[in-house]
Amino acid sequence: MATSLVLTNDISTSLFGGPGSPNDVRAAGFVPVLWSDEVVAVYKSNLVLANLIRKLNHRGKKGDTIRIPTPARGVANNKVAQNVVTLQPFVDASSTGGITILINKHKEYSRLIEDIVDIQALPSLRRFYTDDAGYAIAKRVDRDIFFQLAASAQLGGTAVEDPTTGNITSASTWNAFIGDGQTAWNSAGAGNATDLTDLGIRRGIFKLDSVDAPMAGRYLVLPPVAKALLLGVARFTQQAFTGEAGPANTIRNGLVGNVYAVEVYVSNNLPGVLNANGVQGGAVSLLFQRDAAVLVEQMGIRTQQQYKQEFLADLFTADMVYGTQGLRPASIFAYVVPTLLDA
Repeated sequence: MATSLVLTNDISTSLFGGPGSPNDVRAAGFVPVLWSDEVVAVYKSNLVLANLIRKLNHRGKKGDTIRIPTPARGVANNKVAQNVVTLQPFVDASSTGGITILINKHKEYSRLIEDIVDIQALPSLRRFYTDDAGYAIAKRVDRDIFFQLAASAQLGGTAVEDPTTGNITSASTWNAFIGDGQTAWNSAGAGNATDLTDLGIRRGIFKLDSVDAPMAGRYLVLPPVAKALLLGVARFTQQAFTGEAGPANTIRNGLVGNVYAVEVYVSNNLPGVLNANGVQGGAVSLLFQRDAAVLVEQMGIRTQQQYKQEFLADLFTADMVYGTQGLRPASIFAYVVPTLLDA
């Protein structure tokens, strides 16, 4: 008589995906913890400037330099009857200059998580590390974009970052304006920063119009203090000027409204400006068009974790490789406003 193999319910479900399978919640302790998606999400939520400029996806590609030709535009000519057409000049890419983008920035965020901490700490510790990693790299990317914008030909001169405070040094020679959009920023003494005014915004918009900057994709990025001051400008607060959709996106991407068809964002990542006394004498606001600069990502945020036996700890690292470069420097206008509401 043939014998048959009978599988009990417990064994069969264990082998074929039932309650006893590795997918069961009781096996959760064997499932590895993944950081990458969470860090990337936090990084993206903290970006402001990087989301408002052009991006080139260079991920997975080799090389440390990207060359973009910048040929001169042609002109239209009158067609003369019974005469040949007028040919445009030959474009020699080697003689028309161009834009060179160096991919030379490699930023990292690392923490050593000792075993005793990993054993005893609440899950909120990991949430803090995830949030901190994303914010730290996002802040550095936005800062690098800002100093790239500040180094443009339109602003002129140089904007040097103070290594201690991250602000612009008083010795910098960049061409910024105070809140009226007409008077040049001067770091002498306490500095001459003034509140951003309605006329100052219109003067900045006029500068962009003067260089044929496209109307679409214009942004005004403010520090929180400038936003608070701008709340007193009717064109910023009245629904007839701001519309209904803008404020709904504030938490997601920093968008707080619009003025004169220019979207207004708020960011804590903008540096301040040091005055001659060595203290912060102003906060920076930027008006620009999307094509003013470009961000090239060669490696997006990557997270890695390695056990270090010599420390009895896990080494957690998040890093990113990228480059920034100005594209249309004439499409940028900078203001220096007070750092205090009662200034």
